[in-house]
Amino acid sequence: MLGKDNSSLNDRNHFLVSDKIKQLLKAIQEGDQRALARAITVVENELNGYEEILLGLKYVPGLKVVGITGPPGAGKSTLVNELLRFWVKQGKKVGVVAVDPSSPFNYGALLGDRIRMSEFYNHPNVFIRSLASRGALGGLSAKIVEITDVMKSAPFDYILVETVGVGQSEVEIAGLADCTVVALVPEAGDEVQTLKAGLMEIADVFVVNKADRELAESLYRNLRILVHEKADGGEEVLVVKTIATSGTGIEILSKSIETRLLNSGKSDKAIHLLTEKSWQLIQARRMRDLSKTKLAEQLKEASAKPGFNLYAFLKRFFPISVTNE
Repeated sequence: MLGKDNSSLNDRNHFLVSDKIKQLLKAIQEGDQRALARAITVVENELNGYEEILLGLKYVPGLKVVGITGPPGAGKSTLVNELLRFWVKQGKKVGVVAVDPSSPFNYGALLGDRIRMSEFYNHPNVFIRSLASRGALGGLSAKIVEITDVMKSAPFDYILVETVGVGQSEVEIAGLADCTVVALVPEAGDEVQTLKAGLMEIADVFVVNKADRELAESLYRNLRILVHEKADGGEEVLVVKTIATSGTGIEILSKSIETRLLNSGKSDKAIHLLTEKSWQLIQARRMRDLSKTKLAEQLKEASAKPGFNLYAFLKRFFPISVTNE
């Protein structure tokens, strides 16, 4: 009898949670920013009901995600700030996900760059959410895919995702954004060579920011040559010059983003994005039972023993096949 009563109580609690989630999702669709912030918190921290929120999402038709990435010091936050200024003047509604670097020890976000967007924090047409990367590779947060999807249920015209930075292997943004903007500065110099190894594959628009500096024209010309060679008769990656601190070139950048967004769903890239997005979600779910803290404790104990072998230690997590010839 007791078991039956407990079951009824659990069903009742589930009904209450489901009812609240339906109200929350409805409020998000109506543009309630507090409801959106609450839902993001639930999803980011996997609180009770987060899966129901994800399963109940209904995306705004035509809403696109714009990713802005690039090496530290490229002026990404200033570019985001100026794009916000430009779009807000046009009456657009914009959601921003700003992924901040985090301490490798306590995973707290370092929110210094967000000060540059402070004028838009209370703007009715702008929603800004800062996330810590929490040690995730690729310059993104571990929950960025789900959080971006929650934001796609709100009535925005654009969603901007700004990453921590980018390197040869840090290209996760390509699996998230419908248009990826890669910001560079004239001092990048030899980084043009790096583009051939990775960034060229993910960029839809290159921005030569701080274009009033020496070597800016040289970098711009080299990028134009590079994207032309890479296109091989197909669609070329766009290259734009900006001076974000003064707003110079922001209108051209906005038009370039629009051009790419118009074609984002008409090619194989749309399926590629969906595949990458699914891959990241499956990966995260399969690793959810692994704790880095516990792993560190186990490694500390195991590595102190004579004859420690990392691969033998890792066999408990995944099988390693050994072929004897």
